[in-house]
Amino acid sequence: MTRNQKLERDAKWVRRFKKLYDRAQSDLCEVQGSEIHGRGVYATQDIPKETEVIEYVGEPINKEISENRAWDQYARHEEHGDAAVYIFTLDEKWDIDGNVPWNTARLINHSCDPNCEAWIIGRRICIYSLRDIKNGEELTFDYGFDVECYEDHPCRCGSENCVGYIVTQEQWPELEKRVAEKEEA
Repeated sequence: MTRNQKLERDAKWVRRFKKLYDRAQSDLCEVQGSEIHGRGVYATQDIPKETEVIEYVGEPINKEISENRAWDQYARHEEHGDAAVYIFTLDEKWDIDGNVPWNTARLINHSCDPNCEAWIIGRRICIYSLRDIKNGEELTFDYGFDVECYEDHPCRCGSENCVGYIVTQEQWPELEKRVAEKEEA
């Protein structure tokens, strides 16, 4: 590869990275300290219902790589207490590894009473407001974890509707059943 070809390749990569970085930024929110979990993302202005707030960006990875990275990130979390896993399901073949410092959306915390939700639009994951959000309010969404591993994901959202674990709302009845069975044992 010639020097000019290398420079052209590098310039192309920089342009691609810049576009991805720009998609990860939003004038509607910023990172601040959070009572839910260390850091969180907060509205910098009033946000109307069904507004695209920010995009969740990162590296597209296949499911095999995703599984390996998730376990590696979880092991680092267990050893050092760092934030755990920033892998977001895109579809049945692909995930997005959002573990990059310029991905502000990775710091949106879970809540059992969320004010945002993730919309998958093509190969993009966009965070939209579920209702009107006030300036200064913390942005949250339902992480949608499966009930099979509920004990691994205690919830700290503090909402009136908190079920104690980060489990998708569709599985709350099953969670209630499993928790009751465990308490009876």
